[in-house]
Amino acid sequence: MKFFVSVVMFFLLLNCFAAAQTLIRDSCKTAAAKDPNLNYDFCVQSLEQDPQSKTATSLSGLVLASTTNAESKTTNLKGIVETILKNKTYPPGTEPALSTCVELYDDANNSLNEALMNVKSADYKSANVDLSAALDEPGTCEDGFKETHAKSPITNENNVLFQKILIPLAFTNML
Repeated sequence: MKFFVSVVMFFLLLNCFAAAQTLIRDSCKTAAAKDPNLNYDFCVQSLEQDPQSKTATSLSGLVLASTTNAESKTTNLKGIVETILKNKTYPPGTEPALSTCVELYDDANNSLNEALMNVKSADYKSANVDLSAALDEPGTCEDGFKETHAKSPITNENNVLFQKILIPLAFTNML
């Protein structure tokens, strides 16, 4: 009897993960079709690697998971830049822009935290506004380097952050 229960539980769990994978792929496909800036493959890969996304059963669950994921990435990138500044391992002339980026990541985190509260209360219109504000910050960070004609040491990370924030923004536009 125990074996039978274990087999049934295994197949139920497997079915749940398959449903989440379908939700992720379908949602990313629709979002990428509506927003040409959203990279479908990145969207799928990012969400399939996230445990919270893999257990989502609805688009609103994916919005919550992907917003949390974007907030985590923002915090991580801020830490990377702070370490670069602390260790003085930045290219000449980039210190002011890097310092500005730290402030911009704080602003993005504040916006993402607001978005999380709005998502939890199903206020997707307000969440959309907050996510839009957060989405501006990686590009504004990069603009600081362009203004001084310096090469940004964090362009790739800012591009990833842009995509991570774009995912929940695109999803809120579908709700």
